[in-house]
Amino acid sequence: MPSILDDFDWAATPLGPQHSWPAALRTTCAIMATSSFAMCAVWGPRRTLLYNEPYAAILGKHHPDALGQPIEIAWADVWPTLGPLVQQVLRGEPVHDENMHLLLHRSGQPEDTYWTFSYSPLRDDSGQVAGFLNVAIETTRVVTIEQPAVANAERVQLALAAGAIIGTWFWDLPSNQFTVDEAFARSFGLDPALGRRGLSLQQVVETVHPDDIDSLLAAINEAIARGGPYAHQYRVRRADGRYYWLEANGRVELAADGTGLSFPGVLINVEERRAIEGERDRAIARVMALNAELEQKVIAQTFERGRTWQITPDLLGVLNHDGYFETTNPAWQATLGWSEEELASVHFLEFVHPKDQAATKQVWMNFKSAGEPALGLEHRFRCRNGDWRWLSWVAVPDGRKTYCSARDITREKLNRAELRKRTAERDRLWETTNDLMGSAGLDGYLKTINPAWTQLLGWEADTLLSAPFLDVVVEDDWADVLNLMERLRQGEKVSDFTSRLRSKDGETRTFMWTAGPDPSGRIFHFVGRDVTAQHMAEESLRQAQKMEAIGQLTGGLAHDFNNLLAGISGALELMHLRIEQGRFHELARYMSAAETATRRAAALTHRLLAFSRRQTLLPSPTDTNQLIAGMLEMIQRTVGPAIRLESDLQADLWTALVDASQLENTLLNLCINARDAMPGGGVIKVSTRNLHIDATQATALNLTPGSYLSLAVNDDGVGMPAHIVARAVEPFFTTKPIGEGTGLGLSMAYGFAKQSGGQMRITSVEDEGTVVTLYLPRHNGNPQSETEPGSIPALEPAQERQGKTVLVVDDEPTIRLLVTDVLEELGLTVIEAGDSAAGIGLLHSDAAIDLLISDVGLPGGMNGRQMADAGRQQRPGMPVLLITGYAENTLLTDGQLAPGITVLTKPFTLDALASRVRELLAE
Repeated sequence: MPSILDDFDWAATPLGPQHSWPAALRTTCAIMATSSFAMCAVWGPRRTLLYNEPYAAILGKHHPDALGQPIEIAWADVWPTLGPLVQQVLRGEPVHDENMHLLLHRSGQPEDTYWTFSYSPLRDDSGQVAGFLNVAIETTRVVTIEQPAVANAERVQLALAAGAIIGTWFWDLPSNQFTVDEAFARSFGLDPALGRRGLSLQQVVETVHPDDIDSLLAAINEAIARGGPYAHQYRVRRADGRYYWLEANGRVELAADGTGLSFPGVLINVEERRAIEGERDRAIARVMALNAELEQKVIAQTFERGRTWQITPDLLGVLNHDGYFETTNPAWQATLGWSEEELASVHFLEFVHPKDQAATKQVWMNFKSAGEPALGLEHRFRCRNGDWRWLSWVAVPDGRKTYCSARDITREKLNRAELRKRTAERDRLWETTNDLMGSAGLDGYLKTINPAWTQLLGWEADTLLSAPFLDVVVEDDWADVLNLMERLRQGEKVSDFTSRLRSKDGETRTFMWTAGPDPSGRIFHFVGRDVTAQHMAEESLRQAQKMEAIGQLTGGLAHDFNNLLAGISGALELMHLRIEQGRFHELARYMSAAETATRRAAALTHRLLAFSRRQTLLPSPTDTNQLIAGMLEMIQRTVGPAIRLESDLQADLWTALVDASQLENTLLNLCINARDAMPGGGVIKVSTRNLHIDATQATALNLTPGSYLSLAVNDDGVGMPAHIVARAVEPFFTTKPIGEGTGLGLSMAYGFAKQSGGQMRITSVEDEGTVVTLYLPRHNGNPQSETEPGSIPALEPAQERQGKTVLVVDDEPTIRLLVTDVLEELGLTVIEAGDSAAGIGLLHSDAAIDLLISDVGLPGGMNGRQMADAGRQQRPGMPVLLITGYAENTLLTDGQLAPGITVLTKPFTLDALASRVRELLAE
């Protein structure tokens, strides 16, 4: 708890601030602050007065003005009496007096007072008397009732001899810390160790007789409320289990605001004197007087020089004029190993290190001749075991004797040497490193920077220190840097943070930073490493990896297409040969082979587009569970009887916005892959789940947090090692033998999931199986109901012309030829255009056009979608069929296609074209 000594401004007094006080003065003040006795101290040439709270009550009206004043001013009215005593103690002679009479004016009027006090000299670090300690007890009341006091003292002696005092306690009321001595603990049957550590009042009350608890608590509360003396008798269960009468005597000290501070006291055995009520008051007075006397003696002994001599870690001693130790304290043997006799038998210079003897001898000779104190001499002193320790000396002459004190500074010497070494290393690192080092304030300005800033960036130090450091940060990185500063402001240490800085010549360089806040909270320290070259190398590596992937892609694509083209071209050549030979009955076989190769090429192209996420998707609200249920029979037939197909479909599965046909194709591919992973048979399980993906899961899956549904295909096959899983979605990567797969199945599934706004993840353990999971975003709507396909016949020649005209726009002559022939076969009139410019010209003309068929990717300044939109402004309601073999998804699947516009994906069958044309014209 702070005291008046702590709250006072000592810097304004001759003593100066407290942290600069000598150790002896600080120790004295610490004891005064914790003592309940009235105590004061005088220190220094100006005889400055210091005192504690109990002493302030003695001063009366002179407090607080007396604090920090010379003692002769504070006690001017009684100085003629006290002055000679002060002079005596400052000469080093202790003073003690009992019942001294002083006429004080502490309450504004003279009053006769009596005092028992002692003056004890206080010495500074050099051993000189620098002040004294006064412990004072007012005995006015004792003197006025001297005869009863003498009688009480005799009775106290009898009580002690009879063992009447059976324990003491101290109760710190603010902290509710209740400590007792061993005698108290034994009286209450408590563990003495518990009493030393501290216990609660409840633990003590538990040993009190049940009939006495209420009155005991009432007496305690009453004493705490009013303060002052306390006395109460009650029965307590002692160690033998029996109840005995005892009397508790104490005193409650109150703070200025009336709250309790402390509650010390003693226990008295009154078992044999219970019937004598009058003896109780006299016993209380005797015990309190005895306690005061005993505590006063303990305090006086604490300040005796001999105690300090015995326990201090400093090496204290007295040298005679010849340089031999006449006496030394125990610290010499504890620190250096030398006994007092060994030190006294050898000249002190023989203990000094040979390299330090000359300098030490010179100081010793100057000291003897000048007679002035020697301060701060440092040298190495020999230990008894042969080691050397550094000592720092203070020596003060007194006649032909020298009083000296030495402090072991070996650890300090080593620490200083290590600090110098580390400082030199830090300075070399600061000056020579290529890393940017320094400190900056949270106000946005650099505070210190090393030379690397100028070497790497070209900016002069003055320029960097005088402007906000954001001035050299690339503008695109400002938000990240400001966020970093906020994290540092909150006490976080940040590493691996990257930002770009502008050099003086305009070049941009990239740095990776480590920064941490200073304990002061106002600045942060940082180190930045130039990683520009590393980033360039990483970018080059990524580019090389991309080129390698493109090489693999094009090589695999060329291989597969060459096989397909060989089949198509070979079939066409044989058909041409058989036509020349007139062997028409063999044409069907070659036509079938060419059609099969064409379908395989279309499927390969579809997978490539799915992998690249550039296929044309026509998403619609889809009931995934219904789609899977409708495919289970077909999948079972596809995977064969050795595989058992199971499904675990969550009820009330959310709707997904996906291309249903592509989802069917993806599911079939995943089940076929699972079958191939189980050559000996096994189980494939298809499962669905509704998922809420939080921020942490979304980061791991590279998704946006939200609601998703999952479709998982699980097998118990051979599984894959981690390095195979990492490459599983690469185009044309496959573990199957040549000719058994293109390696695009998982790539297509991954591309479909990503293009649908979701994700795909593969989890696999060798010899245990694989799980491939598709994550698809939830669609807030109902599934779209299926419609029955139209009953319009496909490609069948019309019996007569229909009288309707179709505009065909395509930059590929072959496509125009095929489409025109099909349309004419349907009895339609066809107008052709080779680019969008010609097409828009026809649409803006007076020509009759009932249907527009156009490629999406067109030359001529417009794409097919733009041309159709422009034409429909002139011809509202005109049906449009857009044909695409490439994925302009932003044109076709952004939800903006007007009614009457539909899409046909290349490659397509002529039957599909004819069927779509008939549907559009019928609408």
